[in-house]
Amino acid sequence: MNETRGRRTWSGWLMLAFVEFAVIGMIGMVYYYQKQDEALVVYCAHDAVFSEKILKQFEQQTGIKVEPRFDTEATKSLGLTNLIIREKDHPRCDVFWNNQTLGTAALKEHDLLASYQGPGYRRIPAEFKDREGYWTGFAARLRVYIANTDSYVLSYENVETTLAGPLNQVAIAKPLYGTTLSHFSILCDAWGLAHLQKWYHSVLERGIQVTSGNSSVKNLVASGACILGYTDTDDYFVAVDAGQPVTALPILVEEKALLIPNSVAIINGTKRRKQAETLVDFLLSAEVELELSQSQSRQIPLGKVNWDLVPEEVQKFRPYIKQAYPLSDLVKQRKLTLDWLKSEYLK
Repeated sequence: MNETRGRRTWSGWLMLAFVEFAVIGMIGMVYYYQKQDEALVVYCAHDAVFSEKILKQFEQQTGIKVEPRFDTEATKSLGLTNLIIREKDHPRCDVFWNNQTLGTAALKEHDLLASYQGPGYRRIPAEFKDREGYWTGFAARLRVYIANTDSYVLSYENVETTLAGPLNQVAIAKPLYGTTLSHFSILCDAWGLAHLQKWYHSVLERGIQVTSGNSSVKNLVASGACILGYTDTDDYFVAVDAGQPVTALPILVEEKALLIPNSVAIINGTKRRKQAETLVDFLLSAEVELELSQSQSRQIPLGKVNWDLVPEEVQKFRPYIKQAYPLSDLVKQRKLTLDWLKSEYLK
């Protein structure tokens, strides 16, 4: 009997030890996966100098840790869009904060976005968001002509005259990326691809300076190396704040302004859905739109805000919100434009 009791005791100790090891192992695995999954991964094409501050505020207010990934100035929106496509089978990104909308809209066509129509979505006007809630625009920039005031009087009449002649003192960013790609996609929609191709080949033949990005266009004009350029309001305001001799005029296509919002979307298959929704609502809040309007980039709020708190130099762009060229149905035009530009630049 003692021998039997001993065997049972020993068996009990073995079972207890096994259970303890199993529990410890499970705790370790839970801790491991918590550590792996604790951060909300945000791919962000908006300038880090502005977006990092806002993401830090989100962390402080919600306790949700954010791991942002940025990309290069010239290719960041297209680079991150392509990265999300490449990661389709094993998505790492939870939320995509793009600095324009058409690239985000294209991800919907790849079934890479998840629909969400929270309070942030509802405060943004219909013309700046996906009808089904797959992406939402906010805090926009305008495409503008930038001119050097020491050597050029900026007016639509003078721009038309300048663009009809030699263009060796006019600059534009390579249209393969960013807001210049959005600009060309709009021209494709308004003019047709054949007309756009003919126009671009014409300006190239007449010597237009093609630069790596909008900030380079700004630098050429601000320094006097060029008299006129195509850029965005955020780069224009960088020159203004530096005291450089520049002025700007909104670019119009068929009497409509080229208003390029930021956009935010949740990536399909995220394991952190609730955290992602919380970030989306945060970015689409009036507080964030106001903060971006007050930052050096001077983004234009799209939802309802207290416009008395918006800087005066941004308030003058408010009428263009109602005059904006519609972007929600330009995915096809973007693809046509991008395929053509790849054949031009990626030979």
